[in-house]
Amino acid sequence: MATCTLACWRCRWLLPLLLGLAIILGIIALSGRGWLESESAPYEHQASLWESCTRWGNDLNWQCQSLMEFSWGRAAAATYLVGFVILVICFALAVIAFSVDILRFNFVRGIGGLLFVVAVFQIICLVIYPVKFTDNIHMQGSNMFSWAYGFGWASTIIVIGCAFFFCCLPNWEDEVLGNIKPAY
Repeated sequence: MATCTLACWRCRWLLPLLLGLAIILGIIALSGRGWLESESAPYEHQASLWESCTRWGNDLNWQCQSLMEFSWGRAAAATYLVGFVILVICFALAVIAFSVDILRFNFVRGIGGLLFVVAVFQIICLVIYPVKFTDNIHMQGSNMFSWAYGFGWASTIIVIGCAFFFCCLPNWEDEVLGNIKPAY
């Protein structure tokens, strides 16, 4: 499968496009307000990576508290941001690697290694956040993780898959570039 995808000039852009999708999902996760939600009859609670907001009854005003006041909040935000910045760097390197024929396989495995680092940072954030949030902030009713938290996990899963492909692609360099005689 990997040999066929890189041999076709249109298909070689699939991995950078997947990294671009991971960046878009990461932006949604960073800016989304729905990481954690709770709702019971007169009470409503929403939390993002940055703040936790509650409101009672039919009141339209949200009472918000910054999560940057907590050390775990700063740690969760910092780990996700560091992973996101490295992901953007990997995307730029992947575009360079697949657009310049001479450099294609020279640092593809390095991009895969960096993507594993991104996955570690994002997983740390996605584990620290719910554990410490539910320990330190009281919520009523049924609690659930919402769409922005799910986008964070989707970005992480795409990054892990791309990391494996980037690490394995140099194994088929000769087949892709046509440097060896095909076996029938």
